[in-house]
Amino acid sequence: MKDIYRSFKFRFITSNALLALVIALLTFVSSDIYSQNLVDRVVIDPGHGGKDPGASGKNSREKDIVLSVALKAGKLIEQNISDVNVIYTRKTDVFPTLNTRANIANNSKADLFISIHCNSNPSSQPKGSETYVMGMHKSEENLKVAMLENSAILLEDDYKANYEGFDPSSIENHIIFNFFQNSFQAQNLEMANAVQSQFKKNTAVADRGVKEAGFWVLYKTAMPGILIELGFLSNPIDEKYLLSEKGQNQMAEAIYNAFKEYKSKHDALELQKAGLTEMPRKVVQKEKEKPTTETVSYRIQFLSLGKEKNLTEKKYQQLPEIKTYNYKGMVRYTSGDTPNYEEAVNLQTQVRKLGFKDAFIIAIYKGERISIAEARKISQ
Repeated sequence: MKDIYRSFKFRFITSNALLALVIALLTFVSSDIYSQNLVDRVVIDPGHGGKDPGASGKNSREKDIVLSVALKAGKLIEQNISDVNVIYTRKTDVFPTLNTRANIANNSKADLFISIHCNSNPSSQPKGSETYVMGMHKSEENLKVAMLENSAILLEDDYKANYEGFDPSSIENHIIFNFFQNSFQAQNLEMANAVQSQFKKNTAVADRGVKEAGFWVLYKTAMPGILIELGFLSNPIDEKYLLSEKGQNQMAEAIYNAFKEYKSKHDALELQKAGLTEMPRKVVQKEKEKPTTETVSYRIQFLSLGKEKNLTEKKYQQLPEIKTYNYKGMVRYTSGDTPNYEEAVNLQTQVRKLGFKDAFIIAIYKGERISIAEARKISQ
């Protein structure tokens, strides 16, 4: 790592663009950094998605595994901790930008951000899970992980304008994260250690510990946050485990248990500081209750029935987020929900690959189905 620093001789100090980015990192104080009270909102961020598959194994794609684990972990929280609102950056195979993910967390005024990923390596030997907090690249290995995850930026148009001149392929640009001090480091480390402890005790993946590195999405979120690498898809043992239902369930349960432990300790401390045995809860608007009538919703219709019924058959279990709507006297079943037409096209491909060959895109606006042409005109 010293060789990397020496070879560049901190040339970025003479670069106006990089100096501007250093200043931005050093002076970043968001009005959205709110006082931490009870943990009522958690954002779960399944990495990659859509046109960005992330890491790949012999039989797997990162975007699919992390989405499955994220939804399972979120469901456990929703079912067992009723006062917590779980917010997802994606629930289907779509591609939110890194800035979009951070904005979802910040706009929801979340108390914790959990980003879930899988690792990869040119060698098939490395294996195990590790959890990152925002911080210095203390090893070349950590730097490579951060650069790999930040490379999702390159899939965006005008990424240099959108990311303050940051180039995810530049080692120099990543070194500047060493100047950034996260104001939630104690909470970050507490949650990260809880996750790794749960993985070590209750899953089959090896424990690679808690590490620090510069991840854009953690830098931009104004609350405690961690980034989890579930395991190495390049390692056949890790890949097989993470592809299995048992493995995904165990990883999700470990994340849930870590969150429950973190929330319990954090809430107890907040109550103690306030001299209370119970603190008034924040008014939480559940994600599913947020109004969506003013934006176009693209969905993938795969089934029509004369009467509504529960789709319990196995073939429906793999479909993302099933919803229904009534149209011309029939109950129509749809999968997924996105305001972006290009993401809907990708979702349609996914649904068809799952065996629903006649699935097609429909558009909902203000509670009514409209034509795709009209929807795209409204979305412009």
